[in-house]
Amino acid sequence: MEDLLYYFTDWLNLAVRWIHVFAGIMWVGQTYFFTWLDGRFTSMEKNAAGTSADDRVWMVHSGGFYLVDKQKHPALTPNTLHWFRWEAAMTWMSGIVLLFLVYYMGGLMVDDAMNEMVPMITGAGTILLAWPVYDLLWRSPLFRNEKIGVTLSYVILVGVIYVLTHVMQGRAAYLHTGAMLGTLMTANVWFRILPAQKKMVAALNAKTEPDLTLADRAKMRSKHNTFMAVPVVFMMISNHYPVTSYGDSWNWVILSALVLAGWGAAKIIRRA
Repeated sequence: MEDLLYYFTDWLNLAVRWIHVFAGIMWVGQTYFFTWLDGRFTSMEKNAAGTSADDRVWMVHSGGFYLVDKQKHPALTPNTLHWFRWEAAMTWMSGIVLLFLVYYMGGLMVDDAMNEMVPMITGAGTILLAWPVYDLLWRSPLFRNEKIGVTLSYVILVGVIYVLTHVMQGRAAYLHTGAMLGTLMTANVWFRILPAQKKMVAALNAKTEPDLTLADRAKMRSKHNTFMAVPVVFMMISNHYPVTSYGDSWNWVILSALVLAGWGAAKIIRRA
């Protein structure tokens, strides 16, 4: 019976991991595709100021050619409006299931001599409290200055990393940090980006002018997601590199530095 349970758990772990990785590929890929697309339109607007240059992006992929334009003032069309949301939900849900299977049930949270309750409560509490704290801070007047907001966010993140690496195994701390950031990314999609988009669509349906400040707020949270995605991907694969990452005695410093490296990489990718 124990062998059967182990066999089932192992296959479940594999299946959930497979779903998690593939859903993450679709989510991050779409995020960066639209970031790239928006960057091309922004670049064209700057370069074509005062001219009648074509404001469409011409692309080729596989066997097709595509012309995409950006509506400066949204207008309804008879075509189906496509939403991008389930990739985020599937990535987050599969990730939480995987975290529970590997760490909370797999005994990888702590060393044998340590009490499991403290790291479990700390890890779960970090994931649950991350969104209300992050959302409250980024809606506050202080965080309207992006540089101040980014600096304070990084200081808080480093503090969280330090605490997690001192109450649980380094590998678990790295994955919990990734789960926390992944939760923020998913919540941004479902609680801030999608509701803003739906309000704008509702205004168009009602033949009224949509509130474009909603678009600006949604764009800001989408920008946050592009910066969080790169460090999160590293945290997902960090368990393969114990010597150079979570297994080091300075693991919290290493992860803090790699977050900055990920943000730098995201900034370069966003401009590419």
